[in-house]
Parts: sequence; structure tokens; C-alpha cells
Amino acid sequence: MEWPIPEVARMSGVTARTLRHYDEIGLLPPARIGAGGHRYYEEHQLLLLQQILVLRALGVGLPEIGRILAEQVDEVEALRGHHRRLLAERDRLDKLAGTVSRTIAELEQSRKDGRRMTAINRPENLFEGVQPSQYEQNMRDFPGLAEDVGRRAATMSRAEAEAGHRERTAQMIRLAELMAAGTPVDAEPVQAEIDAQYRALSELRTVAADEYRAIGRSCVDNDAWRAAYEAIAPGLAAYQRDAIEAYAASELG
Repeated sequence: MEWPIPEVARMSGVTARTLRHYDEIGLLPPARIGAGGHRYYEEHQLLLLQQILVLRALGVGLPEIGRILAEQVDEVEALRGHHRRLLAERDRLDKLAGTVSRTIAELEQSRKDGRRMTAINRPENLFEGVQPSQYEQNMRDFPGLAEDVGRRAATMSRAEAEAGHRERTAQMIRLAELMAAGTPVDAEPVQAEIDAQYRALSELRTVAADEYRAIGRSCVDNDAWRAAYEAIAPGLAAYQRDAIEAYAASELG
């Protein structure tokens, strides 16, 4: 049995453009290419795609995934290895859940006491259990940008990726503090944070006003993004969306 690329994209949640990119770099060639250049995949390719997505979720870059797939001989043994990694990732996520829980408690207490959140003064508390996220899966509505992010991530060292992720997390925390202080979304401190985010995206590719607005809306509409923001502070997803809208209106036209 074989499946065309649109069906594989639907089943896996990976965009067709990403699947074509995997083919172009030799990571996941299709079983065959039919008339008109249409790609078709069989069970073996789906099993490989599962492994690729598991390894991507574990923070492994595309070059390393290529080496892993090239060196493995037995699929069952490979899956056992991936299973061990997933169990370790589960433990990491349990630790991360505790980190986020402490951050929430700190934010709530800071609102009651009218003081700065103490976790910011102990930044290591914010990042226990944190590793870089794989943004392609959370940017399905922006396939072009997702691929640019994916290609950039594939070239980064683990230290570089972690540093970038920690900065993005710190930005979310700073926005949460501004929100807790009642700072309007169009105020200079908030807009400075949004400007930094926009400039980081612009290093990958040009992001027009409408696309940036759509990214802002995805902070609320995308379940994974909303959960990440709301884990920091309730209402933060909408605050980020509104801040991006204000930035786009004033700076991007």
C-alpha cells in the first residue's frame, strides 16, 4: 500500500513542503515518484518519518538524524532506543512542569505583594528542564517561516539552541511581569520586547505586517502556543497577540 504526499502530510501533521525538503536533503526519499513529480510513500517511509519526528521532538538536528538513520540496522532496536529517549524526555517534562508551576506561584505571589518576581533574580529557576522546542510543528500555518526556522535550527549547536530558547522564555517572563503590572500593550517597555521578537524573526526572512499579525493571532489560536504562554501566566497569550497587533499597526503599517 502507498500514500501520496498530501495524505502523508495529513496523517503526520508535517507540511508537504517539509516532506519535500526531507527528500531534497536525502533524509526521507519517497518510495517512488509518479507522473507529474508526485511523491508516494510506503510503510517503510512512514516508519522512518515516525523516527524522524520522534528524534526532532527530542531536540535532535536534521544532520544528526540523518547519521542515526544511516547507521541503524534493525528497526525494532532503533525504536527501543527511541523509546528510552522518550522515557527520559518524559522525566524532563515532569521536571519542566514543576519549573512552570513554581513560576506561576511566583507570579501570583508577586501580584499580591506588589513586588518583582523573585524567580527573575534566580534565572536558573526558570530554565530547569528546559530544552529547545521544535518550532516547525507549532508553525504549521506558516510553512515558509517554519522551514526557515527548521533549517536554521539544524545548523545550530545544542548550546546555541538552548541559549536562544532561554532568551525566548525570558521574553515571555518579562511580558508576564509587564502584564501583571497593568502595562498597556502599546507602552514602550512592551513594544521594545515585541520589537526584539520581530527583529529575531527578520533575521531569518522578511516578515510582512499581515504575517506578523497572523503570528500574533496564533499565540491564541494555536493550542501549543497558547498553552506555552498560559503556563507562564493566564492571559499572556492574548496580551502577546494584542502587543503584536499594536506593533504591526505602528511600525509595519
